[in-house]
Amino acid sequence: MRIPQLSSRRATTARLLTRSPSPSSAASLLPASSPLPSSASRFSSLTAPASHPSNKVQIYTSHSNDPFLNLSVEHRLLQITPPDSTVLTLYVNSPSIIFGRNQNPWLQVNLNRLTQIAQQPSRVSWTDSPIQLVRRRSGGGAVFHDAGNVNFSVICPPERFDRDKHAEMVVRALKALGRPNTRVNQRHDIVMDVASDVAPDMETYKISGSAYKLTRLRSLHHGTCLLRSPNLASISGLLRSPALGYIDARGVDSVRSPVRNIDVDNQEFKDAVVREFESMYGDVHFRGEFDDTALEVDEIRKGYQELKSKSWIWGQTPKFTFSTHPTEEDPRPRPELPFDLNIHLFARHGVIEDMSIKHSDGAAINGLDASVFHGTSVWEITNWTESLRRAGLGDGLSKEAGEWLNGVLGAEYAKMALNEM
Repeated sequence: MRIPQLSSRRATTARLLTRSPSPSSAASLLPASSPLPSSASRFSSLTAPASHPSNKVQIYTSHSNDPFLNLSVEHRLLQITPPDSTVLTLYVNSPSIIFGRNQNPWLQVNLNRLTQIAQQPSRVSWTDSPIQLVRRRSGGGAVFHDAGNVNFSVICPPERFDRDKHAEMVVRALKALGRPNTRVNQRHDIVMDVASDVAPDMETYKISGSAYKLTRLRSLHHGTCLLRSPNLASISGLLRSPALGYIDARGVDSVRSPVRNIDVDNQEFKDAVVREFESMYGDVHFRGEFDDTALEVDEIRKGYQELKSKSWIWGQTPKFTFSTHPTEEDPRPRPELPFDLNIHLFARHGVIEDMSIKHSDGAAINGLDASVFHGTSVWEITNWTESLRRAGLGDGLSKEAGEWLNGVLGAEYAKMALNEM
């Protein structure tokens, strides 16, 4: 494919619609003012201009709401765009919990709630679509996405990377939309200060969190902005795990903050961010649009499949311990349990390497062989009652401890996820 010569004053736009193209359709590079083509171009039409060294400033907009797809395209742009280029991508995801590369899903997410929403949404007053669980490739904490959030991503050279630089860009966009009470705090989050009805001081709410990925040649800063989320009241409960008091984990913990919608239209926000981006970097040399047909590109499809794999979502988890009682390494007091046992497990990459089950006074349990759990993936245990019974624990204790473990570790969600494979 020949790359057109791009003037410094006119950007080129490649647009990709949802209709599937014929295999022989040519790549389409259209001026921004051109009408959309009657047949879609393949995502490969974006690959050459995205990687072309003359395209120093690029902007991409997604027409997909698939979080796995949007993160995969974003990652591909991180890989192929010129080392000295700066790239903005904007996308909106369907309901999803996106957690960091080095986080523990059993610790960060209420898996039981996700199961209820998927299986019995009306019983928990959920009117949106089921929530997808996604581990991203960047660090940082867990966040919730839905149609009322717009996600922004900026890729730039490492020497120009600054954790506040593009958050400040978003703040300027929000101020231009009549939200002067927004700012970047010391944690690099975007917050909104609101006058309190009950106190003389301002109340501060988080409206945007960020995550980062740094490589030798490129840096990535991506974040989400709460605009008009219809699920705002549910976010805190979704990100609070019942296993919180029992897991001691390596990796990054999420910092929980009060959140609030900023009440801005999605498209108005996108347009304002684009204007600020253009103000910072000047003429845009290439503009691209993509949708779900981006999966036709081998590299994006491979990245998509990796993000959806159980080995990535669960197996990427750093080592952790789960203990029903205080230990020397984790002396925190534990809530009272509905059974008379001390259960302790150690897992690496979500796989149990050591398991101990004893009476609460430390005495061994006759006939019990906890080593049968060794080598078992935690996410593959869909019924702890049956697993404990097979290990030799008596029926009564198996039922009491198993039902509790099923709830704390989200076994029903594990069962649902395995059935979807």
